[in-house]
Amino acid sequence: MNGAKNVAETYDLGHEDVSLCVMPLFHIHGLVASTLATIFSGGVVVVPSKFNALDFWSTVEAHHVTWYTAVPTIHQALLHRAQRKAGSRAISVARKNLRFIRSCSAPFSPDALIDMEETFGVPVLEAYGMTEAAHQVASTPMTGKRVPGSVGIGTGVSIAIMDKYGNFELPGVTGEVVIKGGNVTLGYEDNPEANESCFTNGWFRTGDQGVMDSDGYLRLVGRLKEIIIRSGENISPREIDETLLAHPAVTEAVAFAVPNSTHGEEPSAAVVVSVPIKASELVAFCREHLAS
Repeated sequence: MNGAKNVAETYDLGHEDVSLCVMPLFHIHGLVASTLATIFSGGVVVVPSKFNALDFWSTVEAHHVTWYTAVPTIHQALLHRAQRKAGSRAISVARKNLRFIRSCSAPFSPDALIDMEETFGVPVLEAYGMTEAAHQVASTPMTGKRVPGSVGIGTGVSIAIMDKYGNFELPGVTGEVVIKGGNVTLGYEDNPEANESCFTNGWFRTGDQGVMDSDGYLRLVGRLKEIIIRSGENISPREIDETLLAHPAVTEAVAFAVPNSTHGEEPSAAVVVSVPIKASELVAFCREHLAS
């Protein structure tokens, strides 16, 4: 129950809290964060048959839901629906009932997160989790410093940044995120090769690339295996995602590598837009805002 205790303590969950579980229970996000953490704290869990943006807020109102956790896709759906209607009932229900909103399991663009906070009038706290850590590794704290683009500070675990040789990096230097703690797995069953590659001196190598500041706030850069290598240069697909999502016409974005005979790989991206826009405009936007 270390994982449930970790989440409950991070958000000061208590018997008066009611969680609306819109994540599948076969996923550790829904199982540990939304459900077990609430039960651990003596609260109530409301579990609809599936997520439905049409009746989400009526469910919040009927059951006096105080918080929910979900992936950015769900947050975006709720936000866009609320913003389409002036004086939306969703906004008044959120401000009356919710204590906070949690986002995890995928990157949430800083601009969209701030937009959601301003629309619904409650804190939106981005977190970082994985199955091997019984879910939560880090979270934006309930109070105190907020760092846009960061997943917050370590919760229930120790976090460090390590190079490929097992040396710890200084604040501000990018490397692999490594974790250690009571809710971190001891290893993979019957898989000695994976255990050898995933653990260094007791630290679990997450496979995520990140950087920490001097206050311990972690910013994820991307997955090491997903790094795009163009002519020997490492390019983070997550940075491309975040740049595209900063464009007002883009609602969803994902960057990836495509084979190239000259450079080895070239970065490409797929986007979902709210209004028609030329690809050349998005390319120009990326060139302006991404590091050369």
